[in-house]
Amino acid sequence: MDERNPKRGSLVEEAKLEISGMAKEGLAHPSSKPVLAGAAIGAVAGLLLPVVTIPLGVVAGAGYAFYNRIKR
Repeated sequence: MDERNPKRGSLVEEAKLEISGMAKEGLAHPSSKPVLAGAAIGAVAGLLLPVVTIPLGVVAGAGYAFYNRIKR
Protein backbone atom coordinates (compact mmCIF):
# COMPACT_ATOMS: atom_id res chain seq x y z
CA MET A 1 0.00 0.00 0.00
CA ASP A 2 1.02 3.57 -0.57
CA GLU A 3 1.98 5.56 2.55
CA ARG A 4 0.34 8.72 1.19
CA ASN A 5 -2.98 7.05 0.43
CA PRO A 6 -3.56 3.69 2.14
CA LYS A 7 -6.38 2.78 -0.27
CA ARG A 8 -3.99 2.77 -3.25
CA GLY A 9 -1.53 0.06 -4.18
CA SER A 10 1.86 0.39 -5.80
CA LEU A 11 2.34 1.99 -9.18
CA VAL A 12 2.79 -1.43 -10.79
CA GLU A 13 -0.44 -2.71 -9.25
CA GLU A 14 -2.29 0.40 -10.39
CA ALA A 15 -0.89 -0.03 -13.91
CA LYS A 16 -1.97 -3.68 -14.04
CA LEU A 17 -5.51 -2.81 -12.96
CA GLU A 18 -5.72 0.07 -15.43
CA ILE A 19 -4.40 -1.98 -18.36
CA SER A 20 -6.73 -4.89 -17.63
CA GLY A 21 -9.66 -2.49 -17.35
CA MET A 22 -8.75 -0.85 -20.64
CA ALA A 23 -8.42 -4.26 -22.31
CA LYS A 24 -11.80 -5.44 -21.04
CA GLU A 25 -13.81 -2.26 -21.59
CA GLY A 26 -12.10 -0.85 -24.67
CA LEU A 27 -13.03 2.74 -25.45
CA ALA A 28 -15.68 2.71 -22.72
CA HIS A 29 -12.91 2.80 -20.10
CA PRO A 30 -12.16 6.35 -18.88
CA SER A 31 -8.42 6.01 -19.53
CA SER A 32 -8.60 4.76 -23.11
CA LYS A 33 -9.34 8.05 -24.84
CA PRO A 34 -6.69 10.13 -23.02
CA VAL A 35 -4.05 7.46 -23.71
CA LEU A 36 -5.02 7.34 -27.39
CA ALA A 37 -4.90 11.14 -27.53
CA GLY A 38 -1.42 11.04 -26.01
CA ALA A 39 -0.38 8.51 -28.65
CA ALA A 40 -1.72 10.78 -31.40
CA ILE A 41 0.14 13.80 -30.00
CA GLY A 42 3.30 11.70 -29.81
CA ALA A 43 2.84 10.61 -33.42
CA VAL A 44 2.58 14.23 -34.55
CA ALA A 45 5.69 15.07 -32.53
CA GLY A 46 7.46 12.14 -34.19
CA LEU A 47 6.43 13.46 -37.58
CA LEU A 48 7.60 17.00 -36.90
CA LEU A 49 10.79 16.41 -34.91
CA PRO A 50 13.78 15.14 -36.88
CA VAL A 51 15.27 13.08 -34.03
CA VAL A 52 12.07 11.28 -32.95
CA THR A 53 10.48 8.65 -35.18
CA ILE A 54 6.72 8.22 -35.40
CA PRO A 55 6.60 4.86 -33.54
CA LEU A 56 8.79 6.24 -30.76
CA GLY A 57 6.53 9.28 -30.52
CA VAL A 58 3.43 7.09 -30.29
CA VAL A 59 4.91 4.98 -27.50
CA ALA A 60 6.24 7.99 -25.61
CA GLY A 61 2.97 9.92 -25.90
CA ALA A 62 0.83 6.98 -24.84
CA GLY A 63 3.20 6.15 -21.99
CA TYR A 64 3.18 9.71 -20.71
CA ALA A 65 -0.62 9.94 -20.84
CA PHE A 66 -0.97 6.53 -19.16
CA TYR A 67 1.45 7.47 -16.39
CA ASN A 68 -0.46 10.70 -15.76
CA ARG A 69 -3.70 8.71 -15.45
CA ILE A 70 -2.37 6.24 -12.86
CA LYS A 71 -0.20 8.49 -10.73
CA ARG A 72 -3.13 10.37 -9.16
